[in-house]
Amino acid sequence: MDETRLRALTPTVIGVLGRRGADFAAAEDAVQEALVEAVRVWPDDPPQDPKGWLITVAWRKFLDAARADAARRRREERADAEPPPGPSDAVDDTLQLYFLCAHPSLTPSSAVALTLRAVGGLTTRQIAQAYLVPEATMAQRISRAKRSISGVRLNRPGDIATVLRVLYLIFNEGYSGDVDLAAEAIRLTRQLPARIDHEEVAGLLALMLLHHARRPARTGPDGRLVPLAEQDRGRWDTRLIAEGVGILQAALARDRLGEFQAQAAVAALHADAQSAEETDWVQIVEWYDELLRLTDNPVARLNRAVAVGEADGPRAGLAALAELDPALPRYTAAAAYLHERDGDPATAARLYAEAARTAPNLPERDHLTRQAARLNARPRA
Repeated sequence: MDETRLRALTPTVIGVLGRRGADFAAAEDAVQEALVEAVRVWPDDPPQDPKGWLITVAWRKFLDAARADAARRRREERADAEPPPGPSDAVDDTLQLYFLCAHPSLTPSSAVALTLRAVGGLTTRQIAQAYLVPEATMAQRISRAKRSISGVRLNRPGDIATVLRVLYLIFNEGYSGDVDLAAEAIRLTRQLPARIDHEEVAGLLALMLLHHARRPARTGPDGRLVPLAEQDRGRWDTRLIAEGVGILQAALARDRLGEFQAQAAVAALHADAQSAEETDWVQIVEWYDELLRLTDNPVARLNRAVAVGEADGPRAGLAALAELDPALPRYTAAAAYLHERDGDPATAARLYAEAARTAPNLPERDHLTRQAARLNARPRA
């Protein structure tokens, strides 16, 4: 059976899995894996009933994925709410899976996407948001990665840079997204020093700890998002901050700067300020310049524009922002903030409302909507 006829069966098989209780995304993933298996097996052993074969294999793939997801969630539930300080004594099977999925036969971006989906438990939509690409594009990338390693023995672990990227993205999703994975990402990153001596391992761990230390203050009692400048710094975890700063200082002393160390340095400067007004924005801009020399990341450029607005005034920030792509996530929210700082509440209110319509999650959407309402409620001059 050729591939065109094979794929023509896909909607039918997805429908059968759906009637058996699988949600659409999980059914789609299971069918994709069954199709990869069919391409590998059928040339030598074609089934008498192709549709029945696909349904059976896809259902087994779905059950395997569901069991793996349930096991991962049980591990997360067993993890402490606050990761314990100090190095870990052992490296568990989960971390080994991260290295195996970062297979050398895959490009780094494909390996990261596949690992996030297969091991990290993130949805295709969440991975697409992290990569700033459409969901359909990411779905195709993951499918291609699965096809690339079908029939390949996963006995050659990938490189540390790919694994670090995966852990970083999982932490970010756990810190600000729909699924709480931050503590699990920290737990796994703590295990890496026992496996490899690499300064960016320390940089990533420091970055995670410094961000996680602020987590108790990020939301109010009613669940509303609290911006960094308005957070109660007395609720920050000073133990995690001290640990993160110590790890970062040791990494920087090796004089082999990487992007995670640069990001951790920015986080350390925020953690060091006793109040928002005491934040050393000039140094933060300098660290963003270092980061951009290492990686031309558009999100880092956006964050730098906001930092420039704090260090040199909102108009300087707006000028830096004007050099970036307005389609960037949170671009409109940053523009709204800088326009408000520049004394233009009408424009800021309009932009806050516009940003709310494309916010990636409900707490952020609620916060931006309230910002727009606050400015609209002010009497006009």
